[in-house]
Amino acid sequence: MRLELARILAAREQIDPVFRETPQYECGPLGDVLGCRVVLKVETLNPVRCFKGRGTETVLSRLPETGAVVCASAGNLGQALAYSGRRRGIGVTVVASVAANPLKIERMKVLGADVMLVDGEIEAALETAERFAAETGAFLVEDSKDVGTCEGAATIGVELSELPVELDAVLISLGAGAMASGVGFAVKSLCKGTEVICVQPEQAPAMTLALRAGRPVEVGAPDTIADGVAGRYVIPEVLEDLAKVADDAVLVTEAGIVEAMRLIHTHAGLVVEPAAALGIASILESNGRYAGKTVATILCGSNVTPADFNRWIA
Repeated sequence: MRLELARILAAREQIDPVFRETPQYECGPLGDVLGCRVVLKVETLNPVRCFKGRGTETVLSRLPETGAVVCASAGNLGQALAYSGRRRGIGVTVVASVAANPLKIERMKVLGADVMLVDGEIEAALETAERFAAETGAFLVEDSKDVGTCEGAATIGVELSELPVELDAVLISLGAGAMASGVGFAVKSLCKGTEVICVQPEQAPAMTLALRAGRPVEVGAPDTIADGVAGRYVIPEVLEDLAKVADDAVLVTEAGIVEAMRLIHTHAGLVVEPAAALGIASILESNGRYAGKTVATILCGSNVTPADFNRWIA
């Protein structure tokens, strides 16, 4: 296991307070609809509208002096790195796919990043970012592979452990694995009886299938509205970390994701992006698995265009 609880607890002091101590509360109306007690952990009320700032703050606070950093991003990591870099006077370059969410691309630019667009999926963007780092000397920040992104995200789990209620399960959106492995490790360290359940779209199942098989498996190109978790390839060391803390990993349908977004909006008054709705989608499609239980889920981002949101939930 690459993560350490002492470093996670120290990260709480290194992260900009704007990302810490986020709202966490039982949403009664949503729980009534779903048949269980639902605790929402809201990670959208900050300058980058997602949880990623916890990780980028942790990574950059630990770096030796450097003039520039680079990452590949579908949007949220790039925004967070741009924010953290600007705060510290560090130049930030983000490589993204031309097919990336246009709102997220624009937000990265507004936050001060130089954005390079490339053809292909996120993996093509990562190859370009790696070349850029080698050619310029910029520090490459790799989401999930860089343990700082995992330990920064893990501070969410520390905050959940401080709730006055005992959680039966925490449902965590799963993409490359930084949030799932980090929060999972913190929860297992501090809440011994709480299940850690990872949730991924059926249309982007790479990490879930790898967890079930015990090794990376070949999957097709992702085809999901949840662009924030739409990776195709598995980082072996992240898979090893996650396998130690995840009790289960489940897949949800696109229809379930859309319905979960609608329910969150209707009963909690919150707009979230598809990747943030995976936990609620898994309750919807669980066949009563969580009936009567107390379940927390992390609303990890709200970077969605109004047009897309209205089209999906109408």
